[in-house]
Amino acid sequence: MSGSVSTATTWLRRPAVDAPPGVSLAVLAGVRVLAGLLWLYNVAWKQPPDFGQSSGSGVYGFTRDAVDHPVFPPYSWVVEHVVLPHFTPFGWAVLVVESLLAVALLTGSYVRIAALVGVAQSLAIGLSVAQTPGEWPWSYWLMIGLHLALVVTASGAVLAVDAVRTEPGERPDSRVPRLVGTWGVVFGLTGAVALALAAGDPWASSGASLGGSGLSVSLGTYNLLGAAVLLAVAVLMLAAAALRRGVVAYAAAVVAGLAALSLYIQLSRTDVWLGGNNTSAAFLLCAVAVAVPMGRLLDRPVSGGRQQGADARG
Repeated sequence: MSGSVSTATTWLRRPAVDAPPGVSLAVLAGVRVLAGLLWLYNVAWKQPPDFGQSSGSGVYGFTRDAVDHPVFPPYSWVVEHVVLPHFTPFGWAVLVVESLLAVALLTGSYVRIAALVGVAQSLAIGLSVAQTPGEWPWSYWLMIGLHLALVVTASGAVLAVDAVRTEPGERPDSRVPRLVGTWGVVFGLTGAVALALAAGDPWASSGASLGGSGLSVSLGTYNLLGAAVLLAVAVLMLAAAALRRGVVAYAAAVVAGLAALSLYIQLSRTDVWLGGNNTSAAFLLCAVAVAVPMGRLLDRPVSGGRQQGADARG
């Protein structure tokens, strides 16, 4: 024990110019997931159809801050004369971009492109609200830095679609079913918790929240039907991984995709079948983002690994 402590202490004192490869990749994947959770939580309050324009709150209120509390006057001019007069399309664009950011970063799909978009979106938010009373400008500097780090590092090397995407004609490795199965476990655990929380009011239009505003982390809200959908997706993804059948993975994608679509259609209503919100829809789209590209690989012969160190990259 004392030897391990001494080794760890020595390593901490050394110049920070090296790191155990497996640990570094796992930590980078964790940072990527944290960034995805940031966007996943924050899509929940971007509410169609007017995104707060009628009340002056929500996305509209924060966007308006660029005019009322300017950070960069040319940007404020664009917001006042271009964005605010055409706010509904802008609100939808924000919802789509941030939902896709959440999905791409959580699933590790085209991480570098997503991270570049994250840099731009973080900059736009900062230019809108950094000078608003009560805001902490460093939040946006840190968000920009976080996404820049994801652009230039191997943050998609562990438990990510990027880690197992293949070139044409290349044989997929054993991480493909592992990735699908891992997401099956994630959906299974989420569905089980949602099922337990839904017991008090099984058919609530706004279901029980998996997470909370206190820590600003959430996987969405779900009633009994929403929980059943999560569990169905989990069963299909686990079956696809165990049987290595692409058609089963595609079935999981269809169930999750239709559920997400139903939520988006109903988000401007008070009666939502699955008891969900924007965050719920984006979380369901994660299953689509994993199941569709992996589905085409599951039916192919599997190699033991692409190259040395593949197991360390998950």
